[in-house]
Amino acid sequence: MGAAVKKTISLPPEIAREVENIAAEEGKTVSAVIQDAIRFARKQRLKKELLDMQGYWSSKAKEKGILTESDLKRYLGEK
Repeated sequence: MGAAVKKTISLPPEIAREVENIAAEEGKTVSAVIQDAIRFARKQRLKKELLDMQGYWSSKAKEKGILTESDLKRYLGEK
């Protein structure tokens, strides 16, 4: 990890206790638990964006009658 940037955050008491319990159970710092949670949230957001893009382009392909790889090759003029 590179240089760390210190930030102050506010958490509701029940979430603060949960973060502290998780840190103790996993032998991590509170900071590491928060970092893991942020990484997980970012991964989930990127996954949703990818699925949204796949859905968009899939619907565009269906509009053009492209349902299979052969349809796509035919559409692109490939042999």
